[in-house]
This record gives sequence, C-alpha cells and structure tokens, in this order.
Amino acid sequence: MRAIKHYSIDYLLIGHLTQDLQDDGSFRLGGTVSYAGLTAHALGRTPFILSAGNPATPLHDLENIELTLISSANTTQFRNIPTDKGRKQYLFNQSTQIQIQHIPLEWSNPGIVHIAPVYHDLDPAILAQFPLSLVCLTPQGWMRKTDENKQIHPQTLQGFEKWLGYAQAIVLSMEDIQGDLKEADRLASYTQTLVVTQRENGALVYHNGKQTHFPAPKVKLLDDTGSGDIFAACFFHWLHRYQNPWQAARFAVELASQSVTREHFKSIPTQEEIQKATYLALEQAVYG
Repeated sequence: MRAIKHYSIDYLLIGHLTQDLQDDGSFRLGGTVSYAGLTAHALGRTPFILSAGNPATPLHDLENIELTLISSANTTQFRNIPTDKGRKQYLFNQSTQIQIQHIPLEWSNPGIVHIAPVYHDLDPAILAQFPLSLVCLTPQGWMRKTDENKQIHPQTLQGFEKWLGYAQAIVLSMEDIQGDLKEADRLASYTQTLVVTQRENGALVYHNGKQTHFPAPKVKLLDDTGSGDIFAACFFHWLHRYQNPWQAARFAVELASQSVTREHFKSIPTQEEIQKATYLALEQAVYG
C-alpha cells in the first residue's frame, strides 16, 4: 500500500481494479479506475485510487499513481470476448466491496470524485460523502447482472435513483442502456449533466434540458477496451476545469476515438493528442 498525501487529492477514483483474462490464460490489469486514473495523470491531474484486491496483484502499470488497496482474498476478474454482435463478458472472482468506512475523513474535498463501479463493488451511499467536490459517476457496474454461467447482461438503474442526484455528471454507454434513449431521458432528469457514449458515432450530451450530439472522427479500430473510461476521465477533467459540458464532450470524443487505435494502456492519450483535442474543444461553441 502506498501512502496518500491527503491534502493534495485532485482526482479521486473509487472502484475495483480488475484482472482481465486473456486468450493465452494470462491476466492483465484493467478496470475503470485504471484506465481513467492513467488518463487523469496524462492530463496533468494528480489521481488517487481507492480500490480493493489481493495484495499480490501486479500493479506496476500504476506505479506513478497513488493507490490505497483494501486487502481482499481475490481481485475482481473478467473475461471479455469480442463478437460480431458486441462483446461477451464474464465475471469470475470478486474483491471486497468498498464501504463508506473505507474512506478517510481527510478525503472530504477532492477536486473531482469519480465513482466507478465495475460490478456492484461499492456502496452507492458513497456518492453523498463529497459535498464540496465535483462528484462524477460511471454507473456501468450497477447496470450489470450475471446468469448461471457467470455471463454478464445489462440491467437498468432502477433502485439507484435516490443516489443519482448526488452526481453532477454521469457518463454511460448505449450498451449500458440497451440502446434505449428513453431510458437516457429518464436518467438525465436526475442529474445536471448526462452523457451517453455511442462508440464510433460519438456521444450525446444532456445538460440542463438541452441535448447535443457530438460526432466522432473516423479511425481504424484496434481495441476499444477502456475507451469509455478514457472518455469519462477526459470529460470530467474538462468539466471541472472549465465548467463547459459541450467543450468537454468535444475534447473527450476526440481523445476516446484515438484511444481505440491502440491496445490496453497504450490507448492512454498522448500529449500531442491532448494538445490537438484542446484546440478542437476551444473551437466548440459554448452551447453545443
């Protein structure tokens, strides 16, 4: 466990790290907190991760990020299988659930708090613990269920509504809502800003009753694992710094689109890409 400099928390990520099973039987590090944390670091933030897992889990990919790991017998493990109809996903071991008591009192005022469940791995009441921060949510892990074969299937956010209002910004995908934009309309009523990512089609932003679509540039897809997490970190970063969701969307769409042209953590934005995306975002009209 690495020490946390409580006073300097800039971008706090809470959720499970994962081990993703590969075709050759090996595992590689994954999870929203990994991809988003590395992206936040590339953007010049000082990210901190609160997670849970087996202490023996290799974490060298996160060596430049402060991390507190709640000791658990297991680290959450997934298997992702790409198909022509989208990916099949399976859940194996799970780490200890993250609870309110795991959060030190000194962590009450980060600039950004990114709540990032991957499979029902944290108490939703954590959303209410940061009244002075920009509280952001990627609720994908609360929109999943498993069958008897441990395959993951989507489910709605029914039952989580009481907590959604604590998040000022929510990012989810068309896959999460099973392509149902009426569900996006419903969820948008609980928060100031909701974003629905649409893979190669860009993203749809709901903000204060207004909707705007942001198309994505055409790129050659290699691996889109983590692209939604990269989008979210970029969006939350810009929103916190400039309070402009339309520019944030343009910035995030550009960087997430470039990320799918590379594999694993090589997909994290480069400084050249960040500079280009910043220029494009600043050209974006204030109101979409």
